[in-house]
Amino acid sequence: MSAETKQTAKLVLPAGKEITLPVITGSEDEHAVDIKTLRADSGFITLDSGFMNTGSTTSGITYLDGEEGILRYRGYAIEELADKSDFVEVSYLLINGKLPNVAERKAFSTALTRHSLIHEDMHQFFAGYPPTSHPMAVLSAMVTSMSAYYPDSLDRNSAIDLHITRLLSKVRTIAAFAYKKSIGQPLMYPKNSLKYCANFLHMMFAVPSEEYEVSPVLEKAVNQLLILHADHEQNCSTSTVRMVGSSGANLYASIAAGILALWGPLHGGANQAVIEMLEDVKANGGDGKKFIDDVKNKRDNRRLMGFGHRVYKNFDPRAKILKKMCDEVLAHLGIKDPLLDIAKAMEEVALKDDYFISKKLYPNVDFYSGIIYRALGIPTNMFTVMFALGRLPGWIAHWKEMVDDPQTKIGRPRQIYTGEKLRKYVAIESR
Repeated sequence: MSAETKQTAKLVLPAGKEITLPVITGSEDEHAVDIKTLRADSGFITLDSGFMNTGSTTSGITYLDGEEGILRYRGYAIEELADKSDFVEVSYLLINGKLPNVAERKAFSTALTRHSLIHEDMHQFFAGYPPTSHPMAVLSAMVTSMSAYYPDSLDRNSAIDLHITRLLSKVRTIAAFAYKKSIGQPLMYPKNSLKYCANFLHMMFAVPSEEYEVSPVLEKAVNQLLILHADHEQNCSTSTVRMVGSSGANLYASIAAGILALWGPLHGGANQAVIEMLEDVKANGGDGKKFIDDVKNKRDNRRLMGFGHRVYKNFDPRAKILKKMCDEVLAHLGIKDPLLDIAKAMEEVALKDDYFISKKLYPNVDFYSGIIYRALGIPTNMFTVMFALGRLPGWIAHWKEMVDDPQTKIGRPRQIYTGEKLRKYVAIESR
């Protein structure tokens, strides 16, 4: 579906000048004022710090309604996909716009298996990084390096489906290798007999001296975590992928840029911040009510991490799914995590408190994901890597949509200059 233009809006500027601008309507009745001719027609631009009210593109990938707590991939509700689908099928859906049939699913899965190995020469890169390297630094560098091993990717019309498959498959291998490097264990190669998420768990946690059997419960948990993070409309990292890609940059370079944007603590580090908050509550006696009271009264600069969202003004639908999954994983593993008890108690208090209700602060996807990652044995410095692994098909889908869109132009925002006016240069000996 494409956006429709049936209405117009009138903008009244200083000196009584009026500009008529088209109104764009999306398939879910979202509205936008199309301002692409504003500067040419009037000499004015719009100013929107953080682009919170600016649409950079039209897109058919993800629909998000923060007021109603709705998230859909290509028209499918996130709740249904998390319950009935798996990450490979959702990746196919996001990238290709439809769910695969039996033959398409088999071919896609086979291709992901076939391309799971990285070039042996790339192992030298892992050897060159110090053990203290952050896995996100390793991941972004290795993804960029893939364009050197596949130079035909510099031509964006060359075998794009093959490059997409390579990237989707090899990123989980790179992520697992980065983890193994950080703990000083030997790298574990992928096994062709295992499915996508099971293979990732194998590469993360298997060791040569022991047989590692992937638990179906944990495999399901990883599938759900990756599905819930697979796309989220025009967020910081996705917009970065589109911005870099608009310059003509290849797929690997564009995705590496998205990884680096995600690395920022305000974007991809939120679930780690939740764990750190819960650890702080535990260390101070485990009184979540006191912590929440401190948040309300702005004592000690405390913040309730994992609550609220830039977009959602209702319950994040992903948080409901993860709360249930959290219980299933911990019960399966026989783990009694005090952080989960604290989290549930804090959630119960906050959801009944007028302060948080009035500010529309509800649990988001990060509130429970970190606890699940901990239970799986994934350390906090790998949380953002897991986010990147999940977000990869969304980034790819947006890059592909941008490349295929004939209306795409190189990203070039404007600014309002607030610096010094013209000044005369004075020689240094006269200053």
